[in-house]
Amino acid sequence: MVICLPKQKFPEAEQRLFHRIFVCMKCGAKYKADLVKVRSGKVKCRKCRSKQLRPIHREHKA
Repeated sequence: MVICLPKQKFPEAEQRLFHRIFVCMKCGAKYKADLVKVRSGKVKCRKCRSKQLRPIHREHKA
């Protein structure tokens, strides 16, 4: 019988995968940007030029 333990989450990996990562709500492209710039509308998607960005979901990615 094999017992599966949950994977340990390293803080370095958490920072790399989730910190300052945003996803375009129209085309799904991922970008790394500051939260202040995204909320003020200064960051646009490079593919579709949309300003609608959301933070990456942690529960689906992990």
